[in-house]
This record gives sequence, C-alpha cells and structure tokens, in this order.
Amino acid sequence: MVLLHVKRGDESQFLLQAPGSTEVEELTVQVTRVYNARLKVQRICSEMEELAEHGIFLPPNMQGLTDDQIEELKLRDEWGEKCVPSGGAVFKKDDIGRRNGQAPNEKMKQVLKKTVEEAKAVISKRQVEASVCVTMEMVKDALDQLRGAVMIVYPMGLPPYDPIRMEFENKEDLSGTQAGLNVIKESEAKLWWAAKEFIRTKKLSDYVGKNEKTKIIVKIQQRGQGPPAREPIISSEEQKQLMLYYHRRQEELKVRTADGFREPRQNLISGVGAAGACGEGAFLLSQPLQGRQSHQPSLPPPLVSGRALLLGRQGAGSLAKLEENDDDSCLNSPWADNTALKRHFQGVKDIKWRPR
Repeated sequence: MVLLHVKRGDESQFLLQAPGSTEVEELTVQVTRVYNARLKVQRICSEMEELAEHGIFLPPNMQGLTDDQIEELKLRDEWGEKCVPSGGAVFKKDDIGRRNGQAPNEKMKQVLKKTVEEAKAVISKRQVEASVCVTMEMVKDALDQLRGAVMIVYPMGLPPYDPIRMEFENKEDLSGTQAGLNVIKESEAKLWWAAKEFIRTKKLSDYVGKNEKTKIIVKIQQRGQGPPAREPIISSEEQKQLMLYYHRRQEELKVRTADGFREPRQNLISGVGAAGACGEGAFLLSQPLQGRQSHQPSLPPPLVSGRALLLGRQGAGSLAKLEENDDDSCLNSPWADNTALKRHFQGVKDIKWRPR
C-alpha cells in the first residue's frame, strides 16, 4: 500500500493508504471525500460547542434583534418551545443574537463537549504525526457519534433551519462563507506530487512506481488554481536550529584577546560556571567545524553532542584557526568555479587579459 500524506497548501491534513494499482480518478475522489468530510466534522463541532453554550438557533427573521424589537414586531420562536433539552434548560444569553439562550444543563453540556473532543481527535492533524491513516469509515463514525449526542440532548430534534441539522441532512448552504471556499468539488479536485499533476486516466503506479512501500506527499488543489508551492528543503524547526547554531558560533568568533585570551561571551556546551572551575584563563569552546566542502553549509550536528575542548593560554591560536576555517577565500579556487565545465567546452579556459 502506498502511503499518501495529503496536504492543502503547506498544512498537513491526513494520511491515506492506497494500492499502487489504484486509478487516479478513483484516488482523487477518495481523497476529496475524506477531505470534505473532515471539514464537515469541523463545522459541526464548532456549531455544537455553541449549542452547548447558548442553545438552539433562532429563526432567521429573529437573529440579531433585541428583545424590544422582537416584542415590537410580535415575533415568536415556535421551535424554541418544542426543542427543549433533556433535564431542563439553563438560560445563558447569546451576545451575538444567533441562539435563543436556552442552553442544556451541565450534565448534558458535558455529553456534547466530550463527543466533540472525540470527533476532533479522529480528524485531528496530529494523526499525521502519530502515523494514523484516516479513512472515510472513521469520519462517518465520528459523524454518527455527533448525531447520537445531539439526539440524547435534544430528543425532539433540532429546528430545520439549525446549521447542525442541515449538516446532518446534507442541506447546508455555504455560499458566501469562508467555509465554502475550503470545500473542493470532486469533479474539480486535482492531485499534485513532485510538481506533477496526476492525470485521472492513469494509475498511481505510473507516477510512483510499483513499490508498495512508497510514501509520498500529495497536495490537493482546485482546478484552475495552478500548481502548489514546492516543499521546503528543510523544515522550520531545522531552520531554527541552523540559525541558532551559527548565531552561537558567530558570537564565539567575536572573542578578541588583549593579552592572548579572555573568556568568551557565551559558552556553547557546558555553561559559564564550568569554565571558572578549569583554572585561570581556561574556558570551554565547542569543537571547531571541519573544513568546508562547498559554499553552502550543511545542517549542523546536534549542539548537545559536540565534544568540548579545554583551551588555556593557547586559546588565541585555536580562535585564529576558527577564523581561517570561516574564510571564504576558498571560493576563488578552481574547484569552486561552477562555470569551469562550460568554459572548458567553449575553449575559453586559458584566456588571459593582461599583455604578455
């Protein structure tokens, strides 16, 4: 089974397994359904949290109105009288004016919140870090749990205009909302991998080969949005460690001596206190880097694993070696010239401009 790490933009979404012989058409539909179903669960969980706090939705003609306006217009919430939570209601006014404020009691509220947390855990992006694959069956089970929790708290059901009921009945209207922009139609979905678009008439093995243990990063896009951005070479955490390493090394090279040595501003390995215990003029310094192999530095070794060197009066000489090691004059060497091969084939290798 090929393991697909599905992303939208730079954000991880979920893991999915599929055989290499799967048609791209079938795979695209499967990925899109799981992606949209996860969005549905997120929307329902968000509304159920509001349901637990402020009760059911008000009729559309009463939303946003004050009590005086409702009384003046002689409006009445008929569904609010029918849809009473189990165990009685606790009044908690909705400042936004979208819900009637008849919230369920504390016991029923905990039933809703616990179910919401379990559903969020199923579709959480942390499932990617735990290497747990998300299937359509798992998402449907989460939807069934949410539906069951609502039926427990509201045995009489919810009003037909309540967004939770509309989501369960697949009658939701997301036009003009941010949530509607995130939804991708199955007919307009596109999968990208390694800057290549998956053609629906081909198979998955045509792109990744016949190795069933392959893991790839697939990005889902909507038709017409163009190719997604490439994956970064290093992660953000690795970039932070790289910047921290070279910042500390730069601070180390700023040490200048008046009489041959002085303690550095910042100790990389053992802390400042350990330096004082080594005797007069002794301090700890991280092991110098090996000679540069190219003009682009590679990722540094872990900071905690470096071997500390004890330097005494000869510290100035070691600092000089570090400064020589950091010199960029090696870039002028012939082996560092990235145009040498081109000039060799063009026959302009030994041209000199000064007169003989």
